[in-house]
Formats: sequence, C-alpha cells, structure tokens
Amino acid sequence: MNITGASALVTGAASGIGAAVARRLATEGAHVVVADVQEDKGRKLAAEIGGVFAPVDVTETSQIRDAVAAATSMAPLRAVVNSAGVGGAQRTIGRDGSLESAHDLGTFARIIAINLIGTFDVVRQAATAMSTNEPDANGQRGAIVNMASVAAFDGQIGQAAYAASKGGVVGMTLPVARDLSAAGIRLNTVAPGLIDTPIYGEGPDAEAFKEQLGSHVLFPKRLGLPEELASVVLEFLRNDYLNAETVRVDGGIRMPPR
Repeated sequence: MNITGASALVTGAASGIGAAVARRLATEGAHVVVADVQEDKGRKLAAEIGGVFAPVDVTETSQIRDAVAAATSMAPLRAVVNSAGVGGAQRTIGRDGSLESAHDLGTFARIIAINLIGTFDVVRQAATAMSTNEPDANGQRGAIVNMASVAAFDGQIGQAAYAASKGGVVGMTLPVARDLSAAGIRLNTVAPGLIDTPIYGEGPDAEAFKEQLGSHVLFPKRLGLPEELASVVLEFLRNDYLNAETVRVDGGIRMPPR
C-alpha cells in the first residue's frame, strides 16, 4: 500500500517507538498526526516532521474522534499505528496475607483501559473512517498496526496487568483483521522486546543498566532501536500480503520469570 500523500495517525507518537514511527512515515511522504498526552514534545515533533499535533488520551473517546477528524481533513486516512501505552509492576498478592497489600484493582483497570481498550477504540474509530476511502488498485482502503509486547507471551513476575493488556492486543489481532477484511483494511501487531527508549532514563547508570539488560538478548546482545521497530511497522503498512499477523521484534529473547 502506498502511503505517500495519505494521512497517518500515530498514537503515543511524542517519544520512543511512536516518535520513530512518526518520523519514518513522514519520510515516506505521509501527512502525520502526532497523537499523545505529552503536548510539548508532541508539538515539537509535529513541527519537525511537518505534521500536526492532536492531544489524545486514548481513554477519552472524544479525543480519539477529534484526532481521526484531523487526519481525514488533510488527506484520506490510510495508516494508523497504535503505540500509546503504559507499564507497571505489582504482584498479585502481598507478603503479609492482607487484601490491602494485594494488587491494586484500580491500577489493573487503568493499564487495561489504556493498553487494550484504548487501542481498540482507536482501531474502531479509525477503521470506520478508512472504510469510506476509495480503494486502491488492490482493493485496499487502509492498514493498521497495533503495538503489543513480548510480555504478551513471556509476562514476568509482577506483570499481570501489563501482560494481560498486551495479550489482549495479540488476541484481538485475528478477529479484528477478519472483521475489517470486508472493508479492505488490514491489521497486524508488532510485539517489541527490550527497546532503547527514554523509559530507562539517561546518564552512566542508565547506560550500564541497558547494557546489562542487552546481555540477555540472544543476538544481537543489545537493546533494540526504535528505528528498527519503525522499519517493521512500515513493512506491515506497505506489504499488501501481511495481514492478521503478530511478529516479535526482540532479538530472540525469551523473558525469564524475573
């Protein structure tokens, strides 16, 4: 699918993987909507790549609607990448046998709301807009890429909420792709491993920690680069025969229990 001249919506685009994806799509000639809760960073990136910023908390349906409208006002919306997400670690039960020390239910619900429900809300709204596009020569109207995690398969101790949310993203890949096939819309999922993003911080201590983490990767023994994820996302968008698939991009790592 050709995205040159089309609009593209990227959530979580102000930093990390989302920012790398937004830059790559702009390089390919797409009109990019940088959607994020981080307004300063989002506006700066949008100005850098010639796109537009949309304030989007993916738990707010109206904000998603406005971002989709911003995208369609520029050009037909043909590419959507869901990169917005949050993490968190908390064990299911505490050590003192009290319910108060068990996993906070509000925290669990929040992670599910952002990572899973928010992703689905973007998909349903964006795909609705895509369904009105004129099909290309191959009958396509658009393509969507969701961001999961290797935690969907290798969830570690304390990752019940995060793994459940990303497992849900993986689990809905096939049924949603089947739903959207009638409209000529493809949907795929990327499951990143350990990626070098601002979440690890900066400075000598952060670099040492990242080096230690990278030593556990099968090969190459380093953290992945956001640009490497962006390359896979672009292939999912452009390759007409990639559909209903989840691909791990993780250097071969299989996460241990802790």
